Amino acid sequence: MRHTLPIAPQFYVTAPQSCPYLPNRRERKLFTALQGDHASELNDSLSKQGFRRSQNVLYRPACADCTACLSARIRVADFVPQKSQKRTNKRNKHLTRTARAPWATEEQYALFRSYLDARHADGGMADMDVFEFAAMIEETPVRSRVVEYRETDQNRTLAAVCLTDILDDGLSLVYSFFDTDLDQRSLGTYVILDHIDLAREAGLPYVYLGYWVPGSDKMAYKARFSALEIYVNGAWQDIGNPSEYSNQTHPLSVDPIAQQVAQISLPDLMAAQGKRPSHETQ
Repeated sequence: MRHTLPIAPQFYVTAPQSCPYLPNRRERKLFTALQGDHASELNDSLSKQGFRRSQNVLYRPACADCTACLSARIRVADFVPQKSQKRTNKRNKHLTRTARAPWATEEQYALFRSYLDARHADGGMADMDVFEFAAMIEETPVRSRVVEYRETDQNRTLAAVCLTDILDDGLSLVYSFFDTDLDQRSLGTYVILDHIDLAREAGLPYVYLGYWVPGSDKMAYKARFSALEIYVNGAWQDIGNPSEYSNQTHPLSVDPIAQQVAQISLPDLMAAQGKRPSHETQ
C-alpha cells in the first residue's frame, strides 16, 4: 500500500545563545523549514502565529524562561500617524519607491554594509559577506519583493531598502536598512509608513513588523505606531500601554517545546492543493 499524503513540517529548537536584545539573557528559537509547493500557505499561517521568515526557515522565540519577544503588526485601517510621523513623511516625500524581484545588487550590499557598521557592528549579522547577503535577499520560496527608495538627485542615490514578503493578509517587513548619514530624516520610520500605504493600496489589513521587545532600546520605535497589535498567549491583541509590559524571566513562563508545537495550527495543505489524498495498491 502506497499513500501519497502531505508531509507535516518538522519543528526543531536551536541551541541557546546570547540574546541580541536584552543583556544577560540566552535566546532559543523554535524553527521549521520553508520549502515545497505549499511554502506560501505555511508562511501565511505561521506568520499569523508569531513566526518570522529568514530565507527558507520560519522561526519563533522559544526561550527557556523568557517571553519578552512579542510579534507585532499594525492594523492598516486604524492607523493614524503621529505629528512626528507626518513630518517624517514630509521630509522624505521626494523619494521614489521601486518594488523589484528579490535580486541582490552590489549597490544594495554597499548600503547594507555601511548600515551594519554604523548600527549593528557587534550584532549577529556584522560579518555577513556579499554572498551571504545575496542569499538573504534571493533565497525565498514565497512572494517577496525588494523595495528600494531612491533620491531624486542626478545619481538617483539609494537611500533605503526593505526585503518584504507578501502574505495573504498583509506585508511582512523581513529586513530593512538605510543610509545612516541621513538620521535626521528617520528613514527606518519612513519605510514602515510607506509600507502602511502600500498595504492600504493593495487592500491588505496588516503590516507585520517582526518582534517588539519591552525594555530593548533597539525595538522601542515599534511601540510608537498607532493601531499596533501584539501576539500574546496564542492571540493578537491591542498593545495598550507599552510601559505595562514586563521583560522579567520566570522558569514557569514558557510552555514545554512539545506543548508549543502541539498548539501550532497548520494550514490544510490538501485543501490548498485542491485535491484529496490518493491511495494506490500495488
